Amino acid sequence: MIEKRTIALLSGGIDSATAACIAIEAGETVIGLSFDYGQRHLKELKAAEALAEDLNLEDHLTIKIDLSSWGGSSLTDRSKTIPTQGIKKNIIPNTYVPGRNTIFVAIGLSLAEARGAKKIALGINAMDYSGYPDCRPDYLEAYQELANLSSKVGREGNGIKLWAPLLDWEKTKIFNEALRLKIPIEKTWSCYQGGIKPCGKCDSCRIRDQALKEIGRKDLCSQNI
Repeated sequence: MIEKRTIALLSGGIDSATAACIAIEAGETVIGLSFDYGQRHLKELKAAEALAEDLNLEDHLTIKIDLSSWGGSSLTDRSKTIPTQGIKKNIIPNTYVPGRNTIFVAIGLSLAEARGAKKIALGINAMDYSGYPDCRPDYLEAYQELANLSSKVGREGNGIKLWAPLLDWEKTKIFNEALRLKIPIEKTWSCYQGGIKPCGKCDSCRIRDQALKEIGRKDLCSQNI
């Protein structure tokens, strides 16, 4: 039997963990790939390490890329304030990190081709975060074409698939799936801040807490972790 191997971009949050677990449930061998990109805190990387161990991944790599060298986002530039007033419709918040997913996927493609993986699992979700430009269906479609053209395996007709199973899922559906898959949700980290506990005020915390309340799991909300 030919081993099915997948690279999962593992941020430490619920979306990427769920995508990775869906691949595992499908019988795929998963390698986790995380990034120390100069973000405000390393809580999410510690969460990714804990998840990689709990999920018994084949391997887990953390790559350092310092996007904070040029900033451009409140997640990489401490002089910018992380918004806490809630998401504003049709406005991309300053938590968007220029080029982040484009860089991450490019490195994932390199790792996938080197390790013989046929798929990259992405936790991107177009329903959240005011529609970050690099979390949208048209972005993924265009990047897939580039991935096929830019690799040896792609030119040979065996291109690496950019797989985003949660792309159009509501957050409530993601959490319900995570519970079904028995993901240790309390070990995931979504908060933009790096405190002892999630702040409960940033956009990411607001989205997470609202979804958990809607599915009747207030015990997993930010104030209870």
